[in-house]
Amino acid sequence: MSQSQLISGFSKLQTEEKRKLVQELCEDPAKAARVLGSFLYQDADLQNLLSELSENTISNFPLPYNVAPNFLVNNKWYMVPMVTEESSVVAAASFAARFWAERGGFIAKTIGTQKSGQVHFLFRDDPDKLTQHAESISRYLRNKGSSLTEKMEKRGGGIISLEILNRTNLIPDYYQLHVEFETADAMGANFINSILEECSRTLGEYFGTTEGFENGSYEPVMSILSNHVPRCIVEVVAECPVSSLDNITPGQSGKDFARRFALAVEIAASDIYRAATHNKGIMNGVDAVIIATGNDFRAIEAGAHAYAAQSGRYTSLSKAEVHDGLFRFSLTMPMAVGTVGGLTKNHPLAALSLNLLGNPNASMLMQIAASAGIASNFAAVRSLTTTGIQAGHMRMHLPNILTSLHASIQEKEQAMLHFRSNTVSFHSVEDFLKKLRSKNP
Repeated sequence: MSQSQLISGFSKLQTEEKRKLVQELCEDPAKAARVLGSFLYQDADLQNLLSELSENTISNFPLPYNVAPNFLVNNKWYMVPMVTEESSVVAAASFAARFWAERGGFIAKTIGTQKSGQVHFLFRDDPDKLTQHAESISRYLRNKGSSLTEKMEKRGGGIISLEILNRTNLIPDYYQLHVEFETADAMGANFINSILEECSRTLGEYFGTTEGFENGSYEPVMSILSNHVPRCIVEVVAECPVSSLDNITPGQSGKDFARRFALAVEIAASDIYRAATHNKGIMNGVDAVIIATGNDFRAIEAGAHAYAAQSGRYTSLSKAEVHDGLFRFSLTMPMAVGTVGGLTKNHPLAALSLNLLGNPNASMLMQIAASAGIASNFAAVRSLTTTGIQAGHMRMHLPNILTSLHASIQEKEQAMLHFRSNTVSFHSVEDFLKKLRSKNP
């Protein structure tokens, strides 16, 4: 079935009324009711908490909450929480974490934590006036916004700098007020946007009350933070002697493995088709940790890909090199996270995740999440340059394939045993079950 007319006032309906409307749009309303109902929590307080996180909530969509052990980051051990539906992501991260833990672990550092936002506006007057009044405008905006920044300043954050940028080479009369922020352990989106909107209003006030500016010369367009955060950067490095890579694949020398691995990363740095998938492999690990800790994975994805393309050419976020007998694999990427406020406290599992990690500050969470990213990337490139990605990937998906083919418990047990030494594909599993069922009708 499908919706046949405009629905007015849907958000004002009671949850049960919304659910009933949705159920009636499905082919089997009774089945839809059972499915939606089965994912509702019996704990009313918990369900209300989750429902209040979003709009028009009629049920929940659970994802597996996983952990990857043996992450050694800056000589400290972590059991890393990861929320993802793809088992191979967790398996790969766990493998790489142990592999590098045995070789000294990951060395991570936070290079910067600054974020930025812009007031986008049109200015139809002499641009030299903006240059002449730059310092005066900055003082005026800071003074007017002091009540909004006071609490953040007490936590070590606040406005770092304000600068008016001439963008008329892009669009006629277009300018930006570019503001740099420090938000301490908060992601800071609401703080930044509130400051920017106040700056927009105050900028208009300044132009309207200061002698020398033409009336109506200022037109605010929009005020919003940017998810491009090239000054909020984390770096993770994994390094070991080439000789310690011997037999990472049976019979292969460490020298040959390192050469092929570095070549694969060089290809990702050079070719956009490979770079997109290469960086997706990094985000497999990063996103899983970001979701588990209640942070905004969409913002971090946007920032990562913008950073990868900031030179004007999209490239790899990670690098690999072999020099003087040492193999060095590194990841440098932006990551704006928070460990206070928002979902980090309101969602019980997000709070638990942070507790499991030792209640890290935002800088340390950046380092842990980036370590999960480089671990995922290492495992993927290792597979690609040795056995191929599908061998391990499809083996991890075998339970999902068996479930989709309605295999019984006994059939699953026999299939798991059979495919320990046979290639896994949907067709091969389907064929195995057909043969098995023909023998046991």
